[in-house]
Amino acid sequence: MPGPILRPRRLRRNAAVRSLVAQTSLEPRHLVLPMFVREGTSAPVPIFSMPGVVQHSRDSARAAVAQAAEVGLGGVMLFGIPERKDATGTQAVDPHGILNVAIADAVAEVGDALVVMSDLCLDEFTDHGHCGVLDDRGEVDNDATLAMYAAVGVTQAEAGAHMLGASGMMDGQVGVIRQALDAAGHIDTAILAYAAKYSSAFYGPFREAVDSSLSGDRKTYQQDPANRREAVREALLDLEQGADIIMVKPALAYLDLVRDVRDAVDVPVAAYNISGEYAMLEAAAANGWIERERAIIELLTGIRRAGADIVLTYWATEVARLLPRWG
Repeated sequence: MPGPILRPRRLRRNAAVRSLVAQTSLEPRHLVLPMFVREGTSAPVPIFSMPGVVQHSRDSARAAVAQAAEVGLGGVMLFGIPERKDATGTQAVDPHGILNVAIADAVAEVGDALVVMSDLCLDEFTDHGHCGVLDDRGEVDNDATLAMYAAVGVTQAEAGAHMLGASGMMDGQVGVIRQALDAAGHIDTAILAYAAKYSSAFYGPFREAVDSSLSGDRKTYQQDPANRREAVREALLDLEQGADIIMVKPALAYLDLVRDVRDAVDVPVAAYNISGEYAMLEAAAANGWIERERAIIELLTGIRRAGADIVLTYWATEVARLLPRWG
């Protein structure tokens, strides 16, 4: 009895054939490493809920940025952890504040060898832990926050950031930041807009990573996980206001939205493989329940396959070194 004529397995018969016909690639240039830089520490501080990730000192951050450039990453995303916080997050606009000096350190270390990105938000700097300024009722005041974002954006650009990660989910934030940058002469500083940032349970370890002071939640400004069309609407609004790249965050539970946004826009799309996603896989691997390296590569390839041009991941440097073996 003759066998089937159509045999898809022909294109899976060995590694060379599989590589030839692979429809999705994962390369170091696609990856961005998020990094935490802590004020007042002389050595890296481990983050318990994120094994292998640390709060960097300025010196260790410079070394990590140099490693990221050496292995060919696309960029780094810097977060600052100040010693002092206040109601309006004034450390974010201090040129000598930890995030701004970390930006300057990174640019001095690697120049244009990779993209130095900075988190443009207030949550790490406010004593209440919210992403904006609070009004008399204790609610986030959208428009008062925009004025702060404009100032923070100019400060980060003057520190040397190549790209600003507008992550606060305030209405109109991209337009205000873009106008402020252009007025200050920073027309070449790009904006990575966290356009579709959801109110997620998977942010938990990140709050340890930045010593968050948050009480309550961010449901009034981050998006509802039940909503899908809203992601595209937010992305299109940010594009109209001058965003250069659109972000979806988190990644794994929102891969449908990565695809929706990819299909709706004509600029690069990023996705953030966030702290809780990282912690889940690391915990399973530590218990021997999954094959760690293979699972990491599969997870990040899936985010790329969904449509992300850029993936922010805490595994970025490690994966860049693993890829020659797993490619």
